[in-house]
Amino acid sequence: MDSFMTQVGQGGRVVIPADFRRALGIKPGDRVVLSLDQDGGLRIVTARQAVLRAQAEVARYVSPERCLSKELLEERRLASESE
Repeated sequence: MDSFMTQVGQGGRVVIPADFRRALGIKPGDRVVLSLDQDGGLRIVTARQAVLRAQAEVARYVSPERCLSKELLEERRLASESE
C-alpha cells in the first residue's frame, strides 16, 4: 500500500483509496492538511497528525516545565489591566 495511481476529477477532486483512509483513520467529513514537500510531491495528513507534529516541533524548543498557554493568558491579563 505504498502508492496508488488515480485521476484528478472534476473540480480538482482526488479520491483517497479506502485502504489509505483506513490506515490514516480518515472518515467522511474529517479535515485534512495538504502540503507540498521539498521534492514537489503532495503530502496529506489528518488535522490531528498536523497538531501532533506542531506540538512535537514546539517541544524541541520549550522546556517541559514551561506552559506556554498559561504564559500567554498571564500576558493577556496584564495587558488588559494596563489599558
